[in-house]
Amino acid sequence: MLKPPALADFRRIVVKVGSSLLVDAAAGQLRAAWLNALAEDLAALHAGGRDLLVVSSGAIALGRSVLKLPTGPLKLEDSQAAAAVGQIALARTWSEALGTFGIAAGQVLVTLQDTEERRRYLNARNTVAKLLEWRAIPVINENDTVATTEIRYGDNDRLAARVATMASADLLILLSDVDGLYDAPPAESRNAKLIACVERITPEIEAMAGASASELARGGMQTKIEAGKIATTGGTHMVIASGALEHPLRAIAEGARCTWFLTPQNPVTSRKRWIAGSLEPRGTITIDAGAVAALRTGKSLLPAGVKRVEGAFERGDAVIVRGPDGAEIGRGLIAYDAADADKIKGRSSPDIALILGFGGRAEMIHRDDLVLGRE
Repeated sequence: MLKPPALADFRRIVVKVGSSLLVDAAAGQLRAAWLNALAEDLAALHAGGRDLLVVSSGAIALGRSVLKLPTGPLKLEDSQAAAAVGQIALARTWSEALGTFGIAAGQVLVTLQDTEERRRYLNARNTVAKLLEWRAIPVINENDTVATTEIRYGDNDRLAARVATMASADLLILLSDVDGLYDAPPAESRNAKLIACVERITPEIEAMAGASASELARGGMQTKIEAGKIATTGGTHMVIASGALEHPLRAIAEGARCTWFLTPQNPVTSRKRWIAGSLEPRGTITIDAGAVAALRTGKSLLPAGVKRVEGAFERGDAVIVRGPDGAEIGRGLIAYDAADADKIKGRSSPDIALILGFGGRAEMIHRDDLVLGRE
């Protein structure tokens, strides 16, 4: 069995925090001391140069508390309205907790379509990338004010996994009410053993989490295993650890009990494989020799290097990139639709606003969204 990695090995980390950790349901109050301790852990990682994202539940729970709603199940419209109040409280909570350590928090609300539709995926990815560039911590939650039964992720474990792959994170941490995956339910078996490291999610591993049809499994270990599939397929390692401790991230770093799910890939390789082989190209961009040379050195494709635009594509679609001789150079996700791309081809990036009437992105295809034929 492979040795689990160390927390210090990772560059970009997503931390998922559930409602039960953040809010004391019985008292209807925020667990402020716990959150402050977690913020201290995040600040320590942030000071070490790591990119951090937080996927946080709690909007509905905080909204219920603010509105003093009775306990018990809520109708869909009641949950959405409670979330509208709670999202303000949740954003303020994280802003204040991280602000204590001089870190800015940025709120990002998403629905399933934001990671399933390429155009919206690109918008969300670029927003997160800019926040990380500014050394802020994006705090991400499902947009419960508009989400319905048909479009909801249903739990923030899978949402966190989608976010991790979207952001090319190399580690996802699921803070849970349990300290990992056991070979049997620990509440039912005193002989249950913790699985410290999962090299591959097999049917046997899935069976340990319980049947997916079980109502008790919803939001429990089953969804964590499903999150593990999403994360590891996308090149992201995942760890399930206890969030009951006051400094849960420090505990992981110091070797606390937890379960690691390993991936043989890395986020960049997985993403480029997806772009190169899983998406149907909607058009073709022909570039000059200078642009070909620039791409070979790891630069983005700028409008100035584009000679011809063909096809009927929209922003976020995959396109083929060809050199001046017509040979395919690579494929990428384009930042403009076909009509706008054609207008700005051959022009310098500062001209984009004058030509289109709005300030678009400087790159026609960003290097993170481009895979060359040799890669």
